[in-house]
Amino acid sequence: MSESQLVSVTDSAARRIATLIKDDGGEIALRVAVNGGGCSGFRYDFTFDDARQDDDLVIEKDGAVVLIDSMSQLYLAGAAIDFVEDVIGSSFQITNPNATSSCGCGSSFSI
Repeated sequence: MSESQLVSVTDSAARRIATLIKDDGGEIALRVAVNGGGCSGFRYDFTFDDARQDDDLVIEKDGAVVLIDSMSQLYLAGAAIDFVEDVIGSSFQITNPNATSSCGCGSSFSI
């Protein structure tokens, strides 16, 4: 994957991931995956994982570690992972230049 296709992690997301990993004590990374389903065709999944796979893209920033499997990397090329806090709650959000449409909640998309 070239530099322009890499997934980025914002400072806000890195801070939140690092805090969650530290608080959990056993998990080492946030795994971000793209799976079929959701109201728009694909959905983003966020889970904590304690094992890296050989084909994972590993993003390390300010104490945070993000893992993305090789298939999901194809759908997330050039995307940015952010953590947003507002009056209706807080959540990880992905700005994905590959998505042609997304659902209202932002957790699913189509290409």
